[in-house]
Amino acid sequence: MTKIKKAVIPAAGLGTRVLPASKAMPKEMLPIVDKPAIQYIVEEAVKSGIEDILIITSRGKTTVEDHFDRSPELESRLLASGKTEVYEQLVNISKLANISYIRQKETKGLGHAILCAKTFVGNDPFAVLYGDDVIIGDKPACGQLCEAYQKYGLGVVGIKEVSLEAIQKYSSMKTEHLQDNMFRISDMVEKPKPEEVFSLYSILGRCVLPPEIFAILEDTKPGAGGEIQLTDAMKKLAQVRGMIGVDFVGKRYDMGNKLGILQAIVEVGLNHEEIGEDFRTYLKSIVNSL
Repeated sequence: MTKIKKAVIPAAGLGTRVLPASKAMPKEMLPIVDKPAIQYIVEEAVKSGIEDILIITSRGKTTVEDHFDRSPELESRLLASGKTEVYEQLVNISKLANISYIRQKETKGLGHAILCAKTFVGNDPFAVLYGDDVIIGDKPACGQLCEAYQKYGLGVVGIKEVSLEAIQKYSSMKTEHLQDNMFRISDMVEKPKPEEVFSLYSILGRCVLPPEIFAILEDTKPGAGGEIQLTDAMKKLAQVRGMIGVDFVGKRYDMGNKLGILQAIVEVGLNHEEIGEDFRTYLKSIVNSL
């Protein structure tokens, strides 16, 4: 089975749920302690064996490209002041993977964004890591999905159980348990009404898709919100060929949500090598004063 070496990161959304923070700064660049959200996502892809990454952006998101580029002036200043460790950290960011970019010129939905990656992907299976979702764990979530693709040869979605209220904002999977944390997916629905819910398992942030998805997307009509939904295309793939759902191990943070951003900062901060202990002491003092 072909090893997954390509990944697509859709990062063209407007970030309306976190305005005004995202008015001038892409939500993907919002920091979690000392790294922007999208760097965590790229690092996860690299740890999963991904070599080539396409980031789909839109107007006003050039800072994403700048972050993964070299910065000669800043690097020279760091070397001159003896800050070699920080210098090496910055240089390594530009060496994480072969990263390219394409603009989604119109906001026509996630399915349309993925369709923009057709030339980049070619005839290879590929991973999709949603730009809103940072997932942190001992084993990269994307890698867990890649392993499932290697095993079954079918498209794979990363799933988690959510509340009945939340499922109506996401998608609902029709599941059949296979083994351990793996399920067969035979159908799905985007933003279901209560009577349309298959299960409380929803796609959360990661999938691995065969190149056949592009032909399906090209025939997919606008769905929920008047946009071309990736879920609608995967629904057809699941119905015709079947898909695999992996209840991945790892903590997901919704970086398109104000509470999700705060949770990421606090929990990552508590485990941060440099500031973790001091931050923990600070939080305890805050809690004790309430």
